[in-house]
Amino acid sequence: MPAPAGEFTQLAMTHKLPKAPVVDRIAYLSGKASGRRVIHVGFVDTGCQAMNQTAGSWLHGHLHEHATSLVGIDLDEAGVKEAEAAGYEAYAADCRDRDALEALALAPAQVVIAGEVIEHIDDPGSFLRGLHALVAPGGQLIITTPNAYGLFNVFASLALREINHPDHVLMFTWRTLTNLASRYGWKPVETALYVPAVKDFSGSGATARALALAGRFAAGVERLLGRLGRAYASDGMIIVFQAE
Repeated sequence: MPAPAGEFTQLAMTHKLPKAPVVDRIAYLSGKASGRRVIHVGFVDTGCQAMNQTAGSWLHGHLHEHATSLVGIDLDEAGVKEAEAAGYEAYAADCRDRDALEALALAPAQVVIAGEVIEHIDDPGSFLRGLHALVAPGGQLIITTPNAYGLFNVFASLALREINHPDHVLMFTWRTLTNLASRYGWKPVETALYVPAVKDFSGSGATARALALAGRFAAGVERLLGRLGRAYASDGMIIVFQAE
């Protein structure tokens, strides 16, 4: 029996995913920044900065080595002041507030990178709307975010655990993020996935050891599946957008 007019079928809820490679996140984003003016939103990486700097994976530092011009924007005022003291150009602002962004009087950037930010925001639509003020005509918005398809939490769930930053309020799939972005004038033009590094399961005891083991196992499986063309099992997602 056909579905009534206006009703969705289960077939309509099945969406084809674009082919995408598994990449090294820092190398990929550094390549996108190379030779370009870049604005990096959420650059401080509050709560993880020390860990990432120790691991050599603080993204803003890598972008600084490749971009011709780099500006950081973050809500963390203390982190912004530290960056300014270290010689970076940085501003404290809420990217959900387009008026606040325009008040900074920044030249728009060829590339705006919002790295691991959108999953922290309870009104991501305002965020996506506001970012239009930062992207130059013909420029790109690059969003990286955890991938709800990823295997890390599949394995963690076997130990009755969930792996998430304490401040996360959202998780996205490729479909849900691109669908949301389309409502705010962004179209996807490129997709890549990445496997996060297992950096720090500090602590003693069986739980810490089990989580570290599960994380490393999941990372290995994700890399294998990526080589087999099944990139969407990876825990990190990168989507490149342009204004419609």
